[in-house]
Amino acid sequence: MAQCKVVSGLTTDTTQRLVLDAGAFFKNFYVETPDGGTTPPDTFESAVAAGKLLGATKGGGSFSAVPTLRTIEVDGARGAIKGMNIPESWEVKMGAKLLEVTVDTLSAALASTEQSVSGTATKITGKVCISDDDYIDNITWAGNLSGSEDLVYIQIYNALNTKGLELTFEDKGEAVIETEFIAHYSMDSLDTPPFAIYYPAIGG
Repeated sequence: MAQCKVVSGLTTDTTQRLVLDAGAFFKNFYVETPDGGTTPPDTFESAVAAGKLLGATKGGGSFSAVPTLRTIEVDGARGAIKGMNIPESWEVKMGAKLLEVTVDTLSAALASTEQSVSGTATKITGKVCISDDDYIDNITWAGNLSGSEDLVYIQIYNALNTKGLELTFEDKGEAVIETEFIAHYSMDSLDTPPFAIYYPAIGG
């Protein structure tokens, strides 16, 4: 008679390894001391106080880092061969559905803008070129890991939103800015894909 047995990946460690909830998105958040200087790294609280938080979200966000691999073809091979794949590029993205509509979130969504004062308002206009200053040093997602007091951080570097700005206005609803930030390599670091994941110690 066959034994009745539950087969599952569930272990006693599972409850310590869950990434929970929508988290929060920041602009120019520094997990480590920037540029090897003396400025202390950010904490969640200090970054919020410094105005680095992009704002509340509705529908959360996403992150993807996908390599494009080239397979070297060899006569006589009958299938994929270990060691014959070469990474050609990485496509790194981070998206956030921002509920808060501010000068910063509008400008970030539009990628390349200029701002000026018009009476009591801030006037935002687009530019026909993209300068180095338009790239955001990093976009950072911070979220909870069930087994740690510390946060998970995911960062993309030299970020630019390529999705543009599209706002929908409806009765009994709120406008949401949907962003898709694309990471870019640095000229002086072409061998380092433009992202990092900081995974905290369990129990920390």
